[in-house]
Amino acid sequence: MPDVVFAIPGDLASPTGGYAYARRMLNDLPAQGIDIAHLTLAAGFPFPTDAELAATAAAFADTPRDAVLLIDGLVCGALPASLLRGCGRRCAALVHHPLGHETGLSDAARRQLLASERAALAAVDAVVATSAPTGRVLACEFCVAADRLTIAEPGTDPAPRAPADGEPPHLIAVGAVSPRKGYDVLVAALARLSTLPWRATIVGSLDRAPEEAARLRALIAGAGLAGRVALAGACDDAALERAYASADLFVMASHYEGYGMVLTEALARGLPIVTTRVGAADERVPDAAGLKVPPGDTVALAAALETVLGDRERRSVMAEAAWRAGQALPRWDDAAAAIAGVIRSLAGRGRAA
Repeated sequence: MPDVVFAIPGDLASPTGGYAYARRMLNDLPAQGIDIAHLTLAAGFPFPTDAELAATAAAFADTPRDAVLLIDGLVCGALPASLLRGCGRRCAALVHHPLGHETGLSDAARRQLLASERAALAAVDAVVATSAPTGRVLACEFCVAADRLTIAEPGTDPAPRAPADGEPPHLIAVGAVSPRKGYDVLVAALARLSTLPWRATIVGSLDRAPEEAARLRALIAGAGLAGRVALAGACDDAALERAYASADLFVMASHYEGYGMVLTEALARGLPIVTTRVGAADERVPDAAGLKVPPGDTVALAAALETVLGDRERRSVMAEAAWRAGQALPRWDDAAAAIAGVIRSLAGRGRAA
């Protein structure tokens, strides 16, 4: 019998940071002495249909009663509190960032998700946040008490150092195209730098938000950057590694991130960084390794990019600082150990039927 059943919506192979985290926990928790089973739920979360909610309740009822339910945040925050309290299982929520903080939501959808997640998090036995900033948000805005909250920061695998010596400099951004990623702001910033030598690649799925991907293509074409900004789409691990190896500068323009795993991936490869001040940017990216700007500020982003692109020696100094920081990052077994501790702490508790 498993110690924990990990409930995850949709396709586990999806190329996003949240799914990458889930895959690592499924792989790494057994090394912590935790027997884990994967429960696949409907892909409609965080806006499930009534049928999908009913199927989720039935799936929870079919799990071993003595196993802990670890519920991905895309699901947990959208579940009725009555379902969580009534499932007769010890439940832990894994939260990457609050659902209502997603960019591009209508006001009604935002209010719905914030209210739903607040109630859901009050109904579970434990909450795991994947970053300290998210943990602070959950404590302040969602009233999650400290004794129910654990931080399990994503790990970073050792990686080869990127040469970062290309001419013209190659900028890369990594992450599925969606409104939250701020790629429109990045394109607008790059358009201001058309007289400088550079090329850019955006690596990430174009299928998660097709309308945004189409809008981004139009923005690139309209700015006259079709020959300089490439949309690579989703790629496998080998192709992503090649993209990092070819890069001279990493840029993240997100409006919001719970953590921003791509930042630590860039540090691990010794890439200088220009990023918005979101997620773990302040806590994980040293000032010597990265320039940080407010989210949504095209002018500030363009100025930061110009500063780094125009000074090869500065890029070299930033790259060295990034490499040093990358060697000190937490590893995935640290995250697995933190979650294993939560599971063990819940193992002796009971739930009302």
